[in-house]
This record gives sequence, structure tokens and C-alpha cells, in this order.
Amino acid sequence: MNRFTLDDTTFRHTVPVQLRFNDADALGHINNNAYFSFYDIGKTTYFDAVRGQYLPPRDIKWVVAHAEINFVKPIFLSDKIAVQTAVSRIGGKSFDLAQRIIDNDGTVRSEYRSVMVGFDFANGVSAPIPQEWRDRFSRFEGRAF
Repeated sequence: MNRFTLDDTTFRHTVPVQLRFNDADALGHINNNAYFSFYDIGKTTYFDAVRGQYLPPRDIKWVVAHAEINFVKPIFLSDKIAVQTAVSRIGGKSFDLAQRIIDNDGTVRSEYRSVMVGFDFANGVSAPIPQEWRDRFSRFEGRAF
């Protein structure tokens, strides 16, 4: 198994996530499929923070092309968690989003990587990542891509 790690990633964005009763399974831990919802909350608030305001869905210019997750430690309904998000790479038509779920102590509970591909919805084809967003990601992350 080729397990990735996000140990070298600097996270400048963190959002707390409220756990709901229906996120838990019969064993009392959070069901694996709920993690993807948590990471979506992280993505949404990250893009809003990078833009400096709410990002309406019509302004999203990319889609998820690949996603992988590591379940490091279980999350229980009584835990307090947050999602951290960062852009770790930008290419011509794609960028990598690194995310992780941490608890109040900073213990990593899960790690997630996704490849976001620029997309032209009108024509149904991949598209370059707009320069405006490259600049926004660079400013927010505090480094050039």
C-alpha cells in the first residue's frame, strides 16, 4: 500500500466541523462516508477565504478528478474536530488540494488529497486554471506556485 502523508504541508485554513448524530454508526464512531462531507465543508470555506467572500457555485471553475483518503484514527461523536485545507500544487489544468481532520489536541484523525481539474462547463472539457485563481492561491498560501 502506498500511503501518502501531508506532514510537510502548511495549513493556513482551519474550519471547525459540528458532528451530527446521523454521522455516527452503530459502533459509535463516525461513518467513513461522512468524512467526505467534512472535507467538502473544508473546500467550500477554503475557497470562500481565498476569494475573500462567498463563492457561488456558478463561479467554480473546477471539478474533483481524483480523491484519496487515509483514516488515521477513528472519530467519535463526542470529539471536537476541524478540517484544515491547503493548495499544495498548481499545474496547467489542475491543482492538488491537501486536507486533514484534526481534533482539539491537533491529533490527525484523517488525511485527504484531491486533484481538482479546471473545467469548461459550457463545452464539457478540461480548461486551464484561471490566472486570477493562481494569484489568489499564491497570496493566500504565502508562496508562489
